[in-house]
Amino acid sequence: MHPPCLKEASHVCLHSCCPSPMLGFPEPQRTRSTAATCRHNFAATATSSILPNAQFTNPESLPSLQESFTLFSKAYPEYADSYQVDRIRAQEYQHLSLSHHTCLDYIGIGLFSYAQLQNHDCRKQIVPSSPPTRTKTSLFPFFSVSYKTGNLKTQLLHGGQESELESAMKKRIMSLLKISENEYCMVFTANRTSAFKLVAESYPFRSSQKLLTVYDYESEAVETMISCSEKKGAQVMSAEFSWPRLRIHSAKLKEMIMRKRKKRKKRGLFVFPLHSRVTGARYPYLWMNIARENNWHILIDACALGPKDMDSFGLSLIRPDFLICSFYKIFGENPSGFGCLFVKKSTVPLLEDSISAGMVSLIPAKKLFWFLDETFGTETEIEQTSKFEIEEEELDTSNSFSGPISISNMQSGKLEHGETSEHQSGVTTSKVITEVTSELEIATTAEQEVMETSASECQTAAEEKEAESNRLRNPAKAIQQITRRNGIMEIECRGLDQVDLLGLTQISKRARCLINWLVNALMKLKHPNTEEIPVIRIYGPKVKFDRGAALAFNVFDWKGEKVEAALVQKLADRSNISLSYSILNHISFSDKYEKVVPSGVVNRKGKDNLGITVVTVALGFLANFEDTYRLWAFIAQFLDADFVEKAKWRYTALNQKTVEV
Repeated sequence: MHPPCLKEASHVCLHSCCPSPMLGFPEPQRTRSTAATCRHNFAATATSSILPNAQFTNPESLPSLQESFTLFSKAYPEYADSYQVDRIRAQEYQHLSLSHHTCLDYIGIGLFSYAQLQNHDCRKQIVPSSPPTRTKTSLFPFFSVSYKTGNLKTQLLHGGQESELESAMKKRIMSLLKISENEYCMVFTANRTSAFKLVAESYPFRSSQKLLTVYDYESEAVETMISCSEKKGAQVMSAEFSWPRLRIHSAKLKEMIMRKRKKRKKRGLFVFPLHSRVTGARYPYLWMNIARENNWHILIDACALGPKDMDSFGLSLIRPDFLICSFYKIFGENPSGFGCLFVKKSTVPLLEDSISAGMVSLIPAKKLFWFLDETFGTETEIEQTSKFEIEEEELDTSNSFSGPISISNMQSGKLEHGETSEHQSGVTTSKVITEVTSELEIATTAEQEVMETSASECQTAAEEKEAESNRLRNPAKAIQQITRRNGIMEIECRGLDQVDLLGLTQISKRARCLINWLVNALMKLKHPNTEEIPVIRIYGPKVKFDRGAALAFNVFDWKGEKVEAALVQKLADRSNISLSYSILNHISFSDKYEKVVPSGVVNRKGKDNLGITVVTVALGFLANFEDTYRLWAFIAQFLDADFVEKAKWRYTALNQKTVEV
């Protein structure tokens, strides 16, 4: 059974697209103020977003979703400015509302919308008109990836066989990230870990011997890079983070960056995430300037960035040597995707030759679909399947995968959830030919019906019929001809289009309101009949104006003992809430905090390293107030001293296995 507040949350609409007189947004009240004043007043504003001076000691004491949203709207009037997000969510991501699914485990950027999945098979209406000059193709989610082994340096210097699909996808992504094709080369990788591994295997650690990383959590991608670099003789160093706020230990990091070196010799590779994908801590860009001034190559890990954060980054000023990011297909539906590795062209000649796995080719969909293109044409258009794909099918289909492999968006214990492959056998050549033939027959019939309106049109129809007959005898050639006839391919990535439409200001304001309300709400949960033992402990920044939309915390029972993160994740999943968990790393405890660390939280990962397993939350740009409220209501259930035991009993009573901790 779910508590009343969770039940209520599943039936109340808080979206501007579905107005309610009880939940209307108040008119934003704007006053002129400096940025400093805004930051100074932000914490005070956050405290008024929930009942003032309230502490909640049982799940039934929480205010209702409606009451909470009213207080939230008064405290954060700027949230109303992001009404377009609610409309996009209602129109393009209907599955989130229909399933009452709260997705708090997606880090990164989605390529497509759920509506594209539902509408992929819509047929194009054919009407007489002039030929189109270009094609805008809706490919979602009909592309796969195929692994390829090769030399990264050679690939970057000379390129390789690239399909129109890959070329179009590269242009779209580089446009989103504001990266110049004149200054950077790009390759697709299977996932985030593959990108890190490719850099480590090609970087000249024998001459530039140091690797310095800045991560407050354990990452499979970073561990893979460390392992590869150590085999090449690199000296590995890691920044430390001071307890309890997990700020960078500035003095130690500065010392590592500025250690003496031989003149005119690169120190090594400085790997810097712009902010933590686990705690939400943002790191000063000043560290990159210090590293550059001290002759380090710079790798920026942008995988944890919000959809438009690159707009505020100032890439033209930093110009890193390497940049890594990742994309998944659909928020809340299909987290498979691919990684992207960008290398500065002036840096490429410095790399070593190394035959590596991890690069991938994007393969067009096996099945051909008609689609509606209201802007650029009336002629029958078919989704591209390149000659490369046909050749791959004839040679070997065992290495093709449906949708990629990396979900570099979640952490699950030591591994980042999703860093695994989804295997799917390829389609045989005969099946491809059959599907091509069937679709082209439909095309011929449809075009004939339209062309019969005039003599000239009839002549055109006859010519088309003869051409189609020739194409039916050679499907591979037919596909190429149709592609050439339609001109330049463009890919409709509706997920990327949406964040471009919303812009940085709207997305960042919304995330700031939601994450800070959630932090404040969670901190108000206190166990009854105790010395105010909090239900949760937050690691990293708490209420803060410029924190990221990620959160790391642990849940504690009334005795002060930690509830294991994996168990919290499983219980949340039963409430249709998706969470993740990870391990905080490289924590530096001062003497005064050694006795404050709760029993059972600290696990010794090594002589000089401590790790803490934590529950993690990530708010994507589509998150709304109801998502954060549902999480709050779920965590409030731990105020019941018997909640975990009751949950285990219910799980077993349903003839399922006992929850494993």
